[in-house]
Amino acid sequence: MSRSWLMTLSMLIFVAVARGEDWPQFRGVNGSGVSGSRSLPVHFSHKDKVLWQIKLGEGVSSPIVAGGRVFTTEMTPSQRFVVSCHEAASGKEMWRRELDMGPLPRITQPNSHASCTPATDGKRVYVHFSAVGLLAFDATSGAEVWRHPLPKPAYLMHWGASSSPIVHRDMVIFVMDDDLLPYVIAVDAATGKHRWKTLRPDMLAGYALPVMCEANGRTDLVVAGTGRLIGYDPSNGKELWTCKSLPRINMTSPVVKDGVVYVAVQSYGDPSRTLKFALLEWLDTNQDGKLARAEVPEEFRKKFDLSDRNKDGFLTGEEIDTAFQHPSNMVGGGSIIQAIKGGGHGDVTRTHLLWNRDKKIFPSNMSSPLVLGNRLYVVKKGGIGSCFDTATGKGMWEKKRIDNLGEYYASPVAADGKIYVAGQNGFVVVLADGPNQKTLARNDMGGRQIIATPAIADGRLFIRTADTLFCISNEAK
Repeated sequence: MSRSWLMTLSMLIFVAVARGEDWPQFRGVNGSGVSGSRSLPVHFSHKDKVLWQIKLGEGVSSPIVAGGRVFTTEMTPSQRFVVSCHEAASGKEMWRRELDMGPLPRITQPNSHASCTPATDGKRVYVHFSAVGLLAFDATSGAEVWRHPLPKPAYLMHWGASSSPIVHRDMVIFVMDDDLLPYVIAVDAATGKHRWKTLRPDMLAGYALPVMCEANGRTDLVVAGTGRLIGYDPSNGKELWTCKSLPRINMTSPVVKDGVVYVAVQSYGDPSRTLKFALLEWLDTNQDGKLARAEVPEEFRKKFDLSDRNKDGFLTGEEIDTAFQHPSNMVGGGSIIQAIKGGGHGDVTRTHLLWNRDKKIFPSNMSSPLVLGNRLYVVKKGGIGSCFDTATGKGMWEKKRIDNLGEYYASPVAADGKIYVAGQNGFVVVLADGPNQKTLARNDMGGRQIIATPAIADGRLFIRTADTLFCISNEAK
């Protein structure tokens, strides 16, 4: 056995070990929020168990970790977009790329222009920026590899873009559900060249992360959206199945375990509250019960004109019903927690919806669910948590305080039998995974706002606050 061969083998083993606990996209592997890391701290703060910390510019994207590197995005004070890489063990900056993205679109706080969480395959880092499209950077050097231009997304309520890509095999897959031209697209990971694009014309603005579901002998791309959970063939974007059980707006992401897709969604209002009522509430500035052309964002004026049948310059009554919401998908609001079996064909609403909770439940409109073993956890505004049996939907514990009031934008993440729940107020609650509610700690990150979801890798917890990225670890002296 040659020395060079042994060196190659050693490097391969090193890479395999280094990447064993990677957190390569939003909420880690397949968006599950679960890591195999061990020996994570329970008690910590902005001063205690801090292995390192670095200052970041404005942004709400989550950190990702791969191959011993941490990747982040941010905005500079001069409104330049930054993608950067730091050594996971020390916080040392390895590379930083600043880009001028030109005129920036409207956005509503707490959203940010640096809201897209990157994804990586270890070779390249992939990000979306609303004014440009998809970009890829070399993971080692930070050199820009390719750009794939995409249409600028548009939102009736000015929410702004906040969708993140995933990597599947040799493709980057990205879902852009805006209010104007929603779609899902796949591009070649190495070159950025177009693979396929599937329009989603009956969708409204939403931010659900696409997930992969292995069931019935195949792997499907699953995307939650207005009124429907849809399974696509990831090789060509063809729709394979649909479950018509979701409410109007989906800002949370599904999670998959053992071929079952779990969703927890709150869409404001009851099932009769279609988009029409939200538009009259948010865009009808003089509250006269009708929409004037000037009250509608410029990108939507063509749709307005097509719906203004009597050409009086206003949308009223039936005109507004389907002006911006697809007539075949006039679903309303509501709150649901559901389990849908993957791997179906056609309309699976009656055959694959395993259970549905829509009465007296409290999912979040922002924070995605977490599945551990046979338990599904949700947390929402006010610091109210619940836990459900994944097989039946029956509550194990419901509507209990987790010792931290406030809003929750970040989604819970878990490892080592512990669940980490970051609140907007800058406290991170640690819960014990189990059939009974138990709060282990309430950790103060210095009063800094937390919107981004933490990352976990190699026994370390990466928490992004309003201006700082903390690496929390028992390694800290």
